[in-house]
Amino acid sequence: QTNNPHSPEIINNLSGTISAPDVKLNMASEGGRDPYATTFLRQRGYGWLLEVEEDDNEESKPLLEELDIDLKDIYYKVRCVLMPMPSLGYNRQVVRDNPDFWGPLAVVLLFSMISIYGQFRVVSWIITIWIFGSLTIFLLARVLGGEVSYGQVLGVIGYSLLPLIVITPLLLVIGGFEVVSTLAKLFGVFWAAYSAASLLVGDEFKTKKPLLIYPIFLLYIYFLSLYTGV
Repeated sequence: QTNNPHSPEIINNLSGTISAPDVKLNMASEGGRDPYATTFLRQRGYGWLLEVEEDDNEESKPLLEELDIDLKDIYYKVRCVLMPMPSLGYNRQVVRDNPDFWGPLAVVLLFSMISIYGQFRVVSWIITIWIFGSLTIFLLARVLGGEVSYGQVLGVIGYSLLPLIVITPLLLVIGGFEVVSTLAKLFGVFWAAYSAASLLVGDEFKTKKPLLIYPIFLLYIYFLSLYTGV
């Protein structure tokens, strides 16, 4: 018997092969956007049970990036403070115009760790003086008409402690020579005060510059006194 191409058996076979994609489509739709179970839950306000976090596959950011710590930026600001001469070509205004918190905090903590030598209770006091001393300079600058934020003052005052950190090892060596030691202390204070004042005291203060430079100078004298114990 010759098989008829239109026989019911072949038609059934053909329908079976054609129905296979239909089954796959139906299975896909069950896990798709709106299968019956999903629609049922969503209609009754339980759609949140079916929500899936899509951010699991994203790479986690590095810790420094999460904390907004830019080591290159901090290193550049350190060089700007330690070498405040305009002839060196550093863009020193970045210390004021782009303030950060972690760099100045690290400098203050380093100065505090150096000051631990024989007087541990000074550490918390140095951090307190940094915060409230910067607040005093900020309020005074605003009263005198300066356009500066507290974050900028906090960053500049913190970074400008670096000259005092630089001279502290020298003081350990020349501590027995009173005159030389005093000159080194004055040099460190002038260095720190100049770095801070040259960034904070702008042209907007005009004739009022000494009114802001003097408190900055006194603030660094007090910082140094916390280290020397005077």
